[in-house]
Amino acid sequence: MNFIPAWTLAACAVSVVAPCALAQSWPGKTVRIVVPFAAGGGTDIQARLLAKQFYESTRQTFVVDNRASANGLIGVEAVAKAPPDGYTLLFVSASLSVNTTLYAKRLTFDPVKDLTPVSWISSLPLVLVLHPSVPAKSVKELVALTRRPGSRINAASNSSGSTSHLALEMLKQMAGAELVHIPYKGSGPALTALMSGEVDFVFSTSLAAQPHIRSGRIRALAVTTAKPSSAFPDLPTMASFYPGFEADNWYGFFFPGGTPSEIVARMNAEALKALKAKEVLEFMAKEGADPVGSTPEELGQQFKREVERYAKVIKAANIQAE
Repeated sequence: MNFIPAWTLAACAVSVVAPCALAQSWPGKTVRIVVPFAAGGGTDIQARLLAKQFYESTRQTFVVDNRASANGLIGVEAVAKAPPDGYTLLFVSASLSVNTTLYAKRLTFDPVKDLTPVSWISSLPLVLVLHPSVPAKSVKELVALTRRPGSRINAASNSSGSTSHLALEMLKQMAGAELVHIPYKGSGPALTALMSGEVDFVFSTSLAAQPHIRSGRIRALAVTTAKPSSAFPDLPTMASFYPGFEADNWYGFFFPGGTPSEIVARMNAEALKALKAKEVLEFMAKEGADPVGSTPEELGQQFKREVERYAKVIKAANIQAE
């Protein structure tokens, strides 16, 4: 009979218990949520609302740290290079999927490898909206209009390299639309240009477009998420016309790469719990967002798919970072 030394049994016991103890003891101090954009924006507001829920659940403070610079990359880099101890979180939007390729030559880290996915929080569509004078009642009619000999269709975007811009490029590449791209500095200026008749259409963020659609100042044709949006239940998806057309303004949490899986699982559970809170659900409904809630693996898969999708569009259109 082979005897196992007592110290070996003790070591094995510790190895089994340690992960559980790690998860149970976390968080033992303040957790910093880095938002790589300015205070007051959609990303910041969601992060603060969720931070409140995390505090109520764990009785530990989750403080939002806005790092708005370099199209959000400064904040992302700060998280990617932070200690993987569970006390630095990133809350970021789908812009990271674009910037991974658009600014690849400037990055000193790999967003795919150096960030650990936690949970996909919410999904917001872009909405294809027209000036009321544009004689198109469907996406197909709009595309046909852009191809009409002698026509000049101007399309706005929220900025060069934004998801709004890349949705336009998808329309050009997948539908053969012919248009003139005019970038603006944000969704507000782009919509102002649309309502004044300066441009003919734009893929706008749903939150910014909603009040103007309701007032009749602009007309909506479709949403860009893969599934229909609860905020716009009567609008078809772009993918229903052009399979594979997707531009989802998703939001999600990431830890630094190498964060212990036990802490990741605990944070994921807190995120899923927060998404069931009445205050959060009411906010999402008001903002035109669909709460998601996912496993870390599902967010990781979504992020990689998005990076690959936008990389193809960026390279085909030869879009350069400003």
